[in-house]
Amino acid sequence: MGKAKSISPYMLLGIGVAGASYLSSKDNRNKVKEVFYSVKDKVMDFWCEQNPSACEDLIEKAGHPDPHDLEDTRMVGEGAMYSVEFYNKEEQQE
Repeated sequence: MGKAKSISPYMLLGIGVAGASYLSSKDNRNKVKEVFYSVKDKVMDFWCEQNPSACEDLIEKAGHPDPHDLEDTRMVGEGAMYSVEFYNKEEQQE
């Protein structure tokens, strides 16, 4: 077995600088955004063709939470309590 080749940190830095300079133009950012959404739509279409039941579940739950879905309700409640507890802890420290 040979050694696995790694990408040089300078190569990664160069790619990062090139990407940042490319995205500095508003027209280029819009192009990248359009390509991203196009690819995302194609991937979602492909995924929904392969697994239609999972796609239907996502569409049903999107924006319409079921109050009788205990797992989802518990998750939302825990998320809400985290921010309240964090705020209370910060206020008590002062």
